[in-house]
Amino acid sequence: MAMKLKLLELTDDRARILFEGEGITYVNALAAELLNDPGVDVAQHRQVFRFADPELVVTTIGGRHPLPAITDAAKRLSGTASELLRQMEALEAA
Repeated sequence: MAMKLKLLELTDDRARILFEGEGITYVNALAAELLNDPGVDVAQHRQVFRFADPELVVTTIGGRHPLPAITDAAKRLSGTASELLRQMEALEAA
C-alpha cells in the first residue's frame, strides 16, 4: 500500500510533510536516518494528538535541499530493510 504524503511547507532549507494514515514508527526511523546526513540540521517527528497523523520536520544546512535529503534517507532505510529480509530468509532456510 502506498503512503499518502501531504507537503505542508517547503523552503530551500525546511520541509514539513504529513504522513496521512501512518503511525510514528516509520517517521521515527526516517528522522533518525536523516540525522546521519551532515547536511541535515534537524529531523524530528511531530504529532499533535496521539491518534493524529505524524508530521516530519526537516531543516538543512550548507545548501542541502530537504526533499533530496529525505529521499536519500528513505533509500538508505529501504536498503537496510532489504538486507534484513535477506538475512532473515537465510536463517529460515538454514
